[in-house]
Amino acid sequence: MSPDGIVLFEIDESFGPNVLAEYYLSTMKVSSTLLKDFEEKHVKKDIPDIIILKDKIRYYSGKIENRTIDKDNLYLSFILKPSDDIISIKSIFDTIEDKINSDYSADRKQMDNLLKTSLNSIMSLMEKLKEPAIIVDTINEKTKLMLDEGELQGARELIDLGEKIPEKLAEEITLAETMLQNKYYKKAKKSYIKAADLAEIIQENEIVTFLRHKAEEAGSFPDLIKNRDQLTKDISKIVGDIQDNQLYLYHQLINPLNKLLNTYSALDDQNQMILISDLITNVSRADKIAKELFNLDKKIIDSMVKL
Repeated sequence: MSPDGIVLFEIDESFGPNVLAEYYLSTMKVSSTLLKDFEEKHVKKDIPDIIILKDKIRYYSGKIENRTIDKDNLYLSFILKPSDDIISIKSIFDTIEDKINSDYSADRKQMDNLLKTSLNSIMSLMEKLKEPAIIVDTINEKTKLMLDEGELQGARELIDLGEKIPEKLAEEITLAETMLQNKYYKKAKKSYIKAADLAEIIQENEIVTFLRHKAEEAGSFPDLIKNRDQLTKDISKIVGDIQDNQLYLYHQLINPLNKLLNTYSALDDQNQMILISDLITNVSRADKIAKELFNLDKKIIDSMVKL
């Protein structure tokens, strides 16, 4: 599992989106039109992370938190494969966001290379997580280096750990993925944290970082679901009032519907995203017509008074 492409871009207040670096694993590209769509969502609607479905292809884009760089307008987007799940994509985003914060440069070639090495490193990491034997090979390389440097005690300890930890790590990750697929998000988070702790014992620091990010993303889903349910209740109440002929309330639907769209985007529910996007379009039209009807009604009443 890895995206087909990755793009780092800025959104300039005056000139709009501008690509700073990119790396692709397929012929698909992030177009200037798509960047404008990202700008519309990120800046005009103030949505920090979004998914856009265009020509049956999903694109993810998120705002980079500027922890160490003097820029507050950086964004990172991915071209997604059909099999890519949103929690893994957000975990990849978090991991590369860390790299950008630590190694950001204005040099285009340097940033192109950072995206390339970061994404390829994560793809290698995915293979490690699937196959304990690869982690064992990594441990063997580390112990060999330690022996060459005369660190005998540390090498012995790592060899002992290498006989037990990789299998336990793979089992915990499999459990976490199963919990995630079955939507037991809290249990998935717990297993990812356990797996991260095991990876830390054998000094697999890149795996530790990725799994902790994944634990955080899995743990955020229960709150997203609660938010979705509350927004749905709020919207249903407004719809009930509208059905009682209070047409002026259409405008009150637009904000909660946009929030609900953002929530379904975070949950990566494509069917609901399409449904709500159409609903927002129709509600916006209804709001405009309701305002015209109100103004027309006022004119009719004013004319009737003068009869």
